[in-house]
Amino acid sequence: MKDKVVIVTGGASGIGLATVERLGRDGARLVIADKTDPAPVAEKIRAAGGTAEAIAADISQEADCAAMVEAAKSAYGRLDVLINCAGVNARNRIEDAGLDEFEWIMDVNLRGTFLACRAAIPAIREAGGGAVVNVASELALMGVPNIAIYTASKGGIVSFTRALASDHVDDGIRVNCVCPGPVDTPLLRQGIVNAPDPAARERASVESTMMKRHGRPEEIANVIRFLASDEASFMTGSIVVADGGATAQ
Repeated sequence: MKDKVVIVTGGASGIGLATVERLGRDGARLVIADKTDPAPVAEKIRAAGGTAEAIAADISQEADCAAMVEAAKSAYGRLDVLINCAGVNARNRIEDAGLDEFEWIMDVNLRGTFLACRAAIPAIREAGGGAVVNVASELALMGVPNIAIYTASKGGIVSFTRALASDHVDDGIRVNCVCPGPVDTPLLRQGIVNAPDPAARERASVESTMMKRHGRPEEIANVIRFLASDEASFMTGSIVVADGGATAQ
């Protein structure tokens, strides 16, 4: 990944942050995009000897997605890789969920992935090809109670990835997707804290995996890094599950 120009959305926390840190060590030239100010993360990468720019961006907004691509081209003259880590979650049965909740989850997770890809792909094509890595969820592949909207948004990302791979294979752009299981991120912790019985929610989350533990963000970052790299040169349209065995049970 040395000298590859990479945009990472959701790069200020969780899996996105772990991905930024991994790619920074590998010598990638980074654009870190997040709704939460990503400047401190970029400063940390630079202090460690890496190369990084930060841009505050809400990926559900078309103009923000265009701006992050322009930031990459302005700083580095090209774009090689887009990694879509940004996402939100909420748990509810659908009769208890308002339309605003549905739209919020879909706007960030599915619309945001669409907008980021639409903005980035022409720039990646101009650079001679590259890679897109989308982040979905193991919940895109299984039925779990009280989380139908999130599941639908992530299922959309899985299908979108396969179709996009077909559209852009002749452009030399590989498009793949990672489906993490329960990973110990701020998003997962927020869901546990907000549960009626946090201890029970955490036990259920851990027990959902074959390994009986939560994943670590850096474990998913390793998978993302592989798919983004030339080492995955024969992979496109792939859905890679990294879930501690949750979907294999």
